[in-house]
Amino acid sequence: MTTGQPGTGNARPTPDDQGARPAGTTGTTTDTATAATPVDGPEPTSTTKSALMEDPTKGDLTKGDPTKGDPTKGDPTKGDPTKGDTALVDAAKDARDRDATATAATAATEGDPAQGDTATDKAIRDSAADNPAPKDAAAKDPAPKDAASGSDAAEDGDPVKAEGGADRWDKWASTPEPVPSRLTRAVRAVGRSLIHEWTLASLGALALAVLMTWPTLRYPRYTLPQDYWDPSLQSWQMAWSGHILLADPARLWQSNTFFPELWSFAFSDTLLGYAPAGMLGSGPEDAVLRYNIMFVLAHALATLGAYALARQLGSGRIGAAVAGVAYAYAPWLLAQAGHLHVLSNGGIPLALAMLARGHGWSLRYGYRPERRHDGWVYAGWLVAAWQLSLGFGIGLPFAYFLAGAVLVAAVLFLVRRLRTGQALPFGRRLLVADVLGGVFFAGVGLLLAYPYFKVTELHPYAERTIGDISIFSPPASGFVTAPAESRIWGGLHEGARAALPWHPEMTLLPGFVLYALAAGGLFFSVWRLRHRLLLLAGVLVAMVLAMGTRFFDGTFTYLPLFEHAPGWNALRTPGRLMLWATLLLALLAAGAVTALTDRVRDLAAQRIPSWPGPWLRLATLLPLLLVTVEGLNTTPHPVVPTQPAALRSAQGPLLVLPSNQSLDQHVMLWSTSGFPDVVNGGSGFTPRQLDDVRRVSQSFPDQTSVDYLRTLGVRTVVLLRGQVPGTPWEITIDAPVESLGITRQDVGDAVVYRL
Repeated sequence: MTTGQPGTGNARPTPDDQGARPAGTTGTTTDTATAATPVDGPEPTSTTKSALMEDPTKGDLTKGDPTKGDPTKGDPTKGDPTKGDTALVDAAKDARDRDATATAATAATEGDPAQGDTATDKAIRDSAADNPAPKDAAAKDPAPKDAASGSDAAEDGDPVKAEGGADRWDKWASTPEPVPSRLTRAVRAVGRSLIHEWTLASLGALALAVLMTWPTLRYPRYTLPQDYWDPSLQSWQMAWSGHILLADPARLWQSNTFFPELWSFAFSDTLLGYAPAGMLGSGPEDAVLRYNIMFVLAHALATLGAYALARQLGSGRIGAAVAGVAYAYAPWLLAQAGHLHVLSNGGIPLALAMLARGHGWSLRYGYRPERRHDGWVYAGWLVAAWQLSLGFGIGLPFAYFLAGAVLVAAVLFLVRRLRTGQALPFGRRLLVADVLGGVFFAGVGLLLAYPYFKVTELHPYAERTIGDISIFSPPASGFVTAPAESRIWGGLHEGARAALPWHPEMTLLPGFVLYALAAGGLFFSVWRLRHRLLLLAGVLVAMVLAMGTRFFDGTFTYLPLFEHAPGWNALRTPGRLMLWATLLLALLAAGAVTALTDRVRDLAAQRIPSWPGPWLRLATLLPLLLVTVEGLNTTPHPVVPTQPAALRSAQGPLLVLPSNQSLDQHVMLWSTSGFPDVVNGGSGFTPRQLDDVRRVSQSFPDQTSVDYLRTLGVRTVVLLRGQVPGTPWEITIDAPVESLGITRQDVGDAVVYRL
């Protein structure tokens, strides 16, 4: 005999059933009536028993405790409280509607439950077998004291609600998660962003740049890397572009130097893309500080850009890090430490990475149309245009590379369509992004090129010749020769450098470690074989072009570009094309290192526990360590000459004597205090008028030189005493000038003449 709720699926045996009654003994009429009695409730009367036997829909089935009066309800407090008998409830109701005689059949066979059960009772008993009730279930949830009286919840048709309208089973529900506040969500978002791969990569690239360029930021307002000639010029360029774009943008190309020349800002590469930085601060010290900061950031961007490109093409993190470090700190670039426009090359791989991501293409996985995103395409073209604005010396080959890449991609799509009859999905939005982005890039290039065309028109002698290219063309030995600034190879290669005609532009070693990793990448790599061969071909082509006229006189390589490619004849130093060979070698190395790390991961999966040992982890980091060590430098950081007191308040137009290519670059830097017009200037070429000024002013002060300078519009001449020894002014610096109609005044370590 069982006691509990009939049909609940949670019947439990009584002590009599467990101890005295044999298994399988059938119940009596009394037992049946007892089974219908609610737990802890009053025993039903004989009238109630008869009603239950005659009509199962009457009596306590809909009153009192709904889980006891309705045989289709289970007791969630018994068995598994998380499993309800909701499905059985619906099934039981349908069964009662379809079979009005189910109870009669049960009564007729009540002595044998196995034969007299309805379908509902069987389902309920099966559920009880699957979910046995705990022994103390009744004690945990006693039945209502007055089951016959019913409740408001039952009368309202909601058997789940307890008294008071609350869900009686709320205590069994899981506790809802608290809703985080705005501050908590913001903190979590910041935390996720701080540990994101690209955040860590950016911070790592910046920290490495500070360390690898040290002591650039030790005295950033007083020293410059490499030397103080070209860096002084480039410090002035950034300062001028930022100043004039705020003051008078229409005068951008008519700089305050080389007075009274026109288009003087286009006499050399401009670093115009750094103009926003030039808007901060004023004066020579701020200009030097700005230069040093951008010098460090240029290395960081180069590292991050190459890392991003390698990752987009399919490299692993360590392989991409090797590519980034090898590209940014190749030994040959140490000789270019004084040329910020050459070191500012990080926009090249970064733009290529963005364009590849936007087109859903990678070297390892090919073209995946589902990964297309026109936003990355716009960003890629924007970065490419910014890279072009830093100078044509590096930007012009980049522009030709982009044009060639677009042409090759279009041809491949067309060939596939002709061969298969259908083209790969491309999309209108992507096409629009490429068209608009390409037009923007070309427009920026033409706008930047126009001033240079004007300079060539006004100064035709400024064009480069084949003779100029030959002077700076390196031999093949330059590819294995390191510059003097290399900490590892500089001293060892001193003899090899002595054999080079112009070693600052001919020591082109990208790194022996990089050579070794790239060679290994030809045989062991994650890139496909055809891609490895294409990368190797690109390396060889870049090296051949970097040799200029040294590779069979450049007849079939450099000379056709020099003669027919627009703007190519302005590139004086072909060795800087080694930048492309370095990038392609870095990608080959990334493929090899990624294959190595993948192999280590496979070996780790076979270990118990599945984690690589310290030696395996060290093996994956060794290439990165070696590439970093090979990029260490001994770059000098000389102190910048102090601005003369006379130039802090001098009124222009003025001329500073002595004047020559090197000293005039200092004058350009000093002129950042107020930017007065100055006749002095240094660039890739010297205007003839400046040559005439230097020649005539050798006899200054005399009547001829004074009249000539007055004709040009010069009103002030500053003669620096510290630079006078060994010059003609050593004799005339203290000569009287009253007869010339000019005045003379000593200001600090300079003499100021007012014409």
